[in-house]
Amino acid sequence: MRVERIWEVLRDAFDVSRGRAKYATIRERIISAARVDGIHLCQLISAMLIASIGLNINSTEAVIGAMLVCPLMGSALAMALAVASMDMHVLRHAVGGLLLQMGICLVTSTLYFAFSPLSTETSELLTNSSATIWDVIIALVGGFAGALGLSRRQEPSTLLAGVAVATALMPPLCSTGYGLALGDAMQALSALYEFLVNVVFIAFGATVVLVWLRMPLKGDLDGDGRVTSEELAEADHDSRVLRRRLVLALAVFAIPCLYFSSQTVQSALEENGTVFEVADPYDTEEVTKELRIVLPGFVGYRVGVEDSYDMAGDVMDQRVVATVTTNAQLSGEQEREARALIALHVPSLDDVSFELAN
Repeated sequence: MRVERIWEVLRDAFDVSRGRAKYATIRERIISAARVDGIHLCQLISAMLIASIGLNINSTEAVIGAMLVCPLMGSALAMALAVASMDMHVLRHAVGGLLLQMGICLVTSTLYFAFSPLSTETSELLTNSSATIWDVIIALVGGFAGALGLSRRQEPSTLLAGVAVATALMPPLCSTGYGLALGDAMQALSALYEFLVNVVFIAFGATVVLVWLRMPLKGDLDGDGRVTSEELAEADHDSRVLRRRLVLALAVFAIPCLYFSSQTVQSALEENGTVFEVADPYDTEEVTKELRIVLPGFVGYRVGVEDSYDMAGDVMDQRVVATVTTNAQLSGEQEREARALIALHVPSLDDVSFELAN
C-alpha cells in the first residue's frame, strides 16, 4: 500500500495535464510561431547579423541577444507537432520553412564574414562549431521545456526566451557561414551538424511532451472531411511506426556527438593535468638519444634500481645502475663522457657499466 501511495503522490505531482491549454490553442501557437512571412524573415536576418558580429568580436552579450530575437525554434516545434499528430501537411511546411530560413541565414552570415576585416577564430566561433552529447541533452531538455510552456493556459513568452538562449540555434549557423566564407569545408560541416543536432533533438523533446499530453492525431487521412474508425486506427498504427523509426534514426544521427564528446573530455583532462604519461624518472628516452649521438657503435641503454639481499631475503641496499651497450670498444675518454652525460639526468646514479653487444 505504501508503494502505491508513493506512486499516486508522484503521479499527481508530475501531472502536466493540469493547466493545459486547449489542443486547438496549442496547435495555433505552434503553427503561428512557425509561420514564415516578411516580418519573420526581417527579424531572422537582423538576428543573424547580430549573432555574426557577436561571434566575430567574441561578444557573448551580442550572441545571447541574437538568440532572443531568433525565430528559428518555431519550425522545430512545428515538426514536433507534425510527428505527434501525424499531420504530414504541417511537417512539409515546417521542413520547407526551416530550409528557407537556413538558406537566408547562411547567405547573411557568409556575406558578413566574407567582408569582415576580422578573420580571427574567436572562442565563441570554436564553441559553436562542434556538437557534443551535452548539446544533445540541452536540446532535448530545451524542447521538452518549450513544449511544456506552449501547452499552458498562460502565455509562455518568458520560458520560451530562456529555451531559445539555452538551445542556441543561431550561433552554429553563423559558424557555418564563417566556414563557408573561409572556404573551410570541415568547419562549415561541423557547425552545420551542430545546428541540425539542436533542431532535431529540440523537436524530439517537444514531441515527447505532445505525445504525453495525448495530442490528437489527424484522422482525416483521405481529406474528405470525415474521420472514420478505420482511419483513426491507421493513423495510430502509422504514428507508432514513425516514432520507433524516429528514435532509431536519432540514435544513429547522434553517434558523431559521442566522438566529439570524447575529444572534448580528453582535451579537458590534458589541460587540467589529469592525463598521466608513463613515468620516466631517469629520462631514459632523452639519454638514449644523446648517447646515440656521442658514442660510436651505440646499441642500447638501460637504467634501474639494483637490489642486494641478506641471507633472510630482505633488501639490504639499493643502487641505481645504468648499462650502456655498444658494438665497439669505447675509450676511457668516451666512457667518462657517457658517465657525465648520464649523471646529468640521473643525479642518484651509483654506477655505470659498459658491455659489448654479442
